Amino acid sequence: MRSFADFDGDGVGDLEGIRGRLGYLDLLGVQALRLTPFYLSPLADDGYDIAGPRAVDPVLGNLDTVDSLLAEAHAAGLRVVLDLVANHTSDKHIWFAAALSAAPGGPERERYHFRGGRGEHGELPPNDWRARDGGPAWTRVDDGQWYLHLFGPHEPDLNWTNPEVRADFERTLRFWLDRGADGIHLAAASGMAKHRDLPDTGGRTDPRFDDDGVHEIHQAIRKVIDEYPHAVSLGGLDVADDERFARYLRPDELHLAVHPRLARTAFDADALQAAIERSLATVAPVGAPPAWALAGEGLPRQVTRYGGGTRGLNRARAMALVVLGLPGAVCLRAGEELGLGDTEEGSRAPIPWEGTAPPFGFSALPGDWESIPSGWAPFTVEAQLEDEESTLSLYRRAIELRREHPGFAGEDVEWYGAPPGCFAYRRRPGGLICALNTSAAPVPVPRGDVLLASAPLVEGRLAADAAAWLWVQP
Repeated sequence: MRSFADFDGDGVGDLEGIRGRLGYLDLLGVQALRLTPFYLSPLADDGYDIAGPRAVDPVLGNLDTVDSLLAEAHAAGLRVVLDLVANHTSDKHIWFAAALSAAPGGPERERYHFRGGRGEHGELPPNDWRARDGGPAWTRVDDGQWYLHLFGPHEPDLNWTNPEVRADFERTLRFWLDRGADGIHLAAASGMAKHRDLPDTGGRTDPRFDDDGVHEIHQAIRKVIDEYPHAVSLGGLDVADDERFARYLRPDELHLAVHPRLARTAFDADALQAAIERSLATVAPVGAPPAWALAGEGLPRQVTRYGGGTRGLNRARAMALVVLGLPGAVCLRAGEELGLGDTEEGSRAPIPWEGTAPPFGFSALPGDWESIPSGWAPFTVEAQLEDEESTLSLYRRAIELRREHPGFAGEDVEWYGAPPGCFAYRRRPGGLICALNTSAAPVPVPRGDVLLASAPLVEGRLAADAAAWLWVQP
């Protein structure tokens, strides 16, 4: 959100900025908008450290802004999904302040995971867990107890066995759904439950996440979601075991879950085919639709990940057709439709909208915009909209075809023979064919009418680092 569009000129993307760009999202053809956290936060973790889950950060707007954004998005045919964090709060949350002021064993500390330490004087953490940032998962407070934080000391983990925690999250959930939100995305959706004994890792399956108790939590959340017929629940899951991943998608848990598997796969046809086949096979037993994403938090953007420069862009364009050709839901990250790569700020540089110099219409704020490369003029929305060969035009056409063309009918995918370094799959019964060439030379394309290609054909052959959609009417 903070990198999308800045309405008030303070240099920070905000809710009004998104509201002012809804027309662009409609033009792009997407069906839903996911908002990253806009709640009250000290911003130790880009807003995922939430101090007030039912309050809006005044830098980003207010409740009236949220209401207006929801209403106008709905009028434009867009659904709005909100990021919620159920695993932890900010260390600036009123609950955690009360916990630090309370005596060990007090009810204020029961909302979190406070424990005595090991060692002769409790000087060692309660177990050997590490936080996602690489440091210890425990921090000691002044009275000698330790608190658990799987995502860093500024984000203490909540204790979901505590009734107050459950009741407060339900209150938050209803608060936003009652205002018109169309669903929620749960970050770290496998982490809310903790093994009661908090055992050491000991080389076993990671005990920090995917405890069996997390499913009862998801079932309780789903019961609330189901009271709102328009609402969906999504989750970000990094669960290695396919059977355990599928458990989160049973009919009484999440509607959709994205696994980072495909985004972590190299640009190699055999590896990509294996990742797609595995993903499809994982969700099939529970009857859930697959969900695909090539970008996400903590990952470089596709252009950078696939080699950077022209090669990286060509490969990113090809992979766009690969995922948009598949059945299920596709999640796009803002900026990938423009072919943006990473900057010195990583993947969070502001979106370039128009003009020839930073900040490219992102903000009216003058000054030194080192976070936006000065060479991004060709990547602005303005520059790409009228260019039929641009990455933005490729995405717009692909999304339109995906929505309207009969070739995309059906949920079955079949694979058939392709040259080395290539693959081809067909949608059934619609008949769409997607061919990908990850080899170093052009290859023949399958029989059919070419609907769209990520790069021009070379004498009728599919270029290296390219993909194409073809169709033979069934």
